[in-house]
Amino acid sequence: MNPGTFIQLVIDGLSTGSIYAALALAIVLVNQATGLINFAQGGMAVLSAYIAWALNGFGVPLVLAILAAIVISFFMGALIERYLIRRFERGDPDTAVVVTIGLLTFITGLCAWIWTYNNRLFPSLFPLETIRIGGAVISVRSLGTIIVIVVIMLLLQALFLGTKLGLALRAVAINPGSAAFSGINVGRNLMVGWGLAAVLGAVAGVLVAPQLTLTPGMMDGALVYALAACILGGLSSPIGVVVAAWLIGVLENLAAVYVPFIGHDLKIAVPFILIFVVLIVRPQGLFGRKAVVRV
Repeated sequence: MNPGTFIQLVIDGLSTGSIYAALALAIVLVNQATGLINFAQGGMAVLSAYIAWALNGFGVPLVLAILAAIVISFFMGALIERYLIRRFERGDPDTAVVVTIGLLTFITGLCAWIWTYNNRLFPSLFPLETIRIGGAVISVRSLGTIIVIVVIMLLLQALFLGTKLGLALRAVAINPGSAAFSGINVGRNLMVGWGLAAVLGAVAGVLVAPQLTLTPGMMDGALVYALAACILGGLSSPIGVVVAAWLIGVLENLAAVYVPFIGHDLKIAVPFILIFVVLIVRPQGLFGRKAVVRV
């Protein structure tokens, strides 16, 4: 086993896992606020990436274009919650799932109608240079992606544990009725939760677009892995889903190279094997909390 190859596979796996983690964090945010699983999260991320790409094409500097897309994404997520999702929140979860799938289909079709299915080149936020670490050749973009998701994870943790907004979001998620009686504006906090989730999706979109090419369906695969990370890490643990996403990215890379019968063709099976094992041992996920029901 070449140490340099091993280090390179781990770093690249962490970078890929960070993209899954950004989407997984967005799914966790929505689930904690509303109890829903938002299958449209990938489509919303793609739309945000297209907005940033279009603004950059009009001459807006890349960083400003991404920041503008993030701001637009926040309001887009808040408006979707207010005028569409709110009609189905706290209702039949099956209906809400169908609504989010329909929203995914609509957003994907909208992106294809406006920008077509042609591959678009999205400029990288990070330099394309490489550096050597322990004999491995690591791209600066991979390290930058990892750093971005670590910062986001720490900011989210600080938001939920150390701010009034975070406490209000948690209160609404746990018991919206009691939160309303305490004077918390439940509707506004639900909008903020969806807005923040859309921001995380936008970050995932602009991180993955330079590594692939910008197309309406570019986040479909990442969404599957993000959902796997949510199951593995536990929907009640933001840190858990990040660790699970990193674990998926790293083990997938290592299995593709070091396990001959898996290879690159079957590496997609790795997260599903992990899910199978974890659900047998800990149904609530690696870092999730068991639900306690009083009767």
